Amino acid sequence: MQAGDELTAIERAPEGRVVEPSFDEFFLAEHDRLYRALYFITGNAHDADELCQDAFLKLWERWDRIDTIDDPRAYLFRVALNGFRMRLRRAKTAARRLRLTHDVPADEFDAVDARADVHAMLGSLPGRQRTALVLTEIFDYSSDQAGRIMHISPSTVRVLASQARSALRGDGGGADA
Repeated sequence: MQAGDELTAIERAPEGRVVEPSFDEFFLAEHDRLYRALYFITGNAHDADELCQDAFLKLWERWDRIDTIDDPRAYLFRVALNGFRMRLRRAKTAARRLRLTHDVPADEFDAVDARADVHAMLGSLPGRQRTALVLTEIFDYSSDQAGRIMHISPSTVRVLASQARSALRGDGGGADA
């Protein structure tokens, strides 16, 4: 748990016993963060909402034993990501069984939202970092190939892409380069 997060922090009462936040407080503090993360992972608002609900339901079922869970936030995210992986595996298995040959129409509004989000995130990066990240992550060029395209060394491409990923994560690695 993060220090200073009053809603989800487990506090010690004067007698030394643990005072835990109510499930409602925890839900209000964590719902938006989990939903946004799941939206970026799934790329679909409906799937993100369902996974979020399932994860909170599983945590709510164990809330009476919350003191046995080391980090409720980590548990919540782990349950949600496991749910996403299970859905993905089931969908792949079903697709193999049915041998689907046609494309399922995508939700065009979700696609527009996702494109706008990615565009805004990439737009926040310095030009060289953005270029290195797009070439290596989106177009799947090796750092050698991207280096030739950008006229820089492969190690510089790796550094720029790493800085871009850090900046997008928000952990301060986005220095101008």
